[in-house]
Amino acid sequence: MTGTYRVTSTFGMRLHPTQNVHKMHAGIDLVATGSTTIVAAAAGTVTEAGWRGGYGNQVLIDHGNGVHTRYGHLAHPPTVTIGQSVQAGAPIGIQGATGDVSGAHLHFEVRQNGQAIDPEPWMATHGVVLDGRQPVETVGAPPPAVDDASAGIGFPLPAPSTPVRHSSSTPAAPIPENMRQLYIAAAEKYVMPWTVLAAIGMIETRHGALTSISSAGAQGPMQFMPATFATYGIDGDGDGLADINSPADSVYSAANYLTASGISNGEQGVRDAIFAYNRADWYVNDVLTYAHAYGGGTVMGGVENCGDGSGNGDPNLSPLAGQRATTVLTWANAQAGKPYIFGGTGPTGFDCSGLVQTAFKQIGITMPRTAGAQRNWLAQGNGFRVEPGQERPGDLIFWDSYLGPNQVGHVVIVNDPATRTTIDARSTRSGVGNFPYSSEGKHIYEIWRVGNVDAPAV
Repeated sequence: MTGTYRVTSTFGMRLHPTQNVHKMHAGIDLVATGSTTIVAAAAGTVTEAGWRGGYGNQVLIDHGNGVHTRYGHLAHPPTVTIGQSVQAGAPIGIQGATGDVSGAHLHFEVRQNGQAIDPEPWMATHGVVLDGRQPVETVGAPPPAVDDASAGIGFPLPAPSTPVRHSSSTPAAPIPENMRQLYIAAAEKYVMPWTVLAAIGMIETRHGALTSISSAGAQGPMQFMPATFATYGIDGDGDGLADINSPADSVYSAANYLTASGISNGEQGVRDAIFAYNRADWYVNDVLTYAHAYGGGTVMGGVENCGDGSGNGDPNLSPLAGQRATTVLTWANAQAGKPYIFGGTGPTGFDCSGLVQTAFKQIGITMPRTAGAQRNWLAQGNGFRVEPGQERPGDLIFWDSYLGPNQVGHVVIVNDPATRTTIDARSTRSGVGNFPYSSEGKHIYEIWRVGNVDAPAV
């Protein structure tokens, strides 16, 4: 929906409002209190558009990886057609009361491989809490605007491959509510699909039901080796102690470990992070199988895999030539006043990494699309680290923001080191402009100098 709404019926067993029998409600019902325009929850292809029994006028959208969303009880025949590609937020109809209903509302349904799943956690994974306070149209976008907002594009959780082991014979078990809430809360803090945490919990201990220490010495609900937990252990329940056997601490620590292992670095980054958790190909595919069974999700990061970003780049590389840096800054400053647009690369608006990418295109340098990938690209030998206080105009500064404490989420161009100001696309609230920079309050704060790469012939 494009405006405010309220939730009138949730997923699960209920007394049907017109049939007066208890039966499964395969979706969630939302009643618009503002605009009644219904929009696509995420990008995909329309596979149904028209009348379907009790759903009335409805639309079904295929989002890939076995995920479909359905929008029922539309007032009129849909405004989209079968085979049409739609983007997140594209209008598809108007709230109505067609089909088997007792009043006007939207029936919103999510299915994974044909099986109805609870839309609430699926939406939460995509950055929207179905509480009536955030329009449903923002699925797949970053959280609401704050300073130091995003630089991620997002990509679907990759599909499993072969070989598999447990998932071929053991279906995904129901998740106890206390564990589901921990998976979701930890995923929100570290910004990753909660279903990956749930999948690991399923494989390791069936969501905490199995409590024994493994033959290798792994412990706790998420089966950490004590040495690994000593490095990545998190106090998830706030009691002042990181306890390997605490469900909250174990789940939060798993999220910490997976994001620190590069889960946002493209599809291969997802696989590499899961592989780091348990070094077996079958384990990676089992985790992805169970994750999709629990609803899949979107990984907020770039599609590129530019390595793990280890190292400080090439300190012997010649820095960006002065005139080239001037060209970058002149062009970037000319964009001041334009709006922040998530995914924007101009000319009407930009997000932070889109501004950087397009600015450096002006001098023939092609960078990856997202902030994290740009940082890793520099670390691969296209630039080098600079100590704070040694930055120059045209240097790039990366820090964590909406992607959580372990992932680069924002990038700025140093405009004037003397006044410690940038030129960057700061947020949807602030747009493109000159802003102060500081390391205060940041888990990640790195300054990088772009090398004189891809220089034109002279």
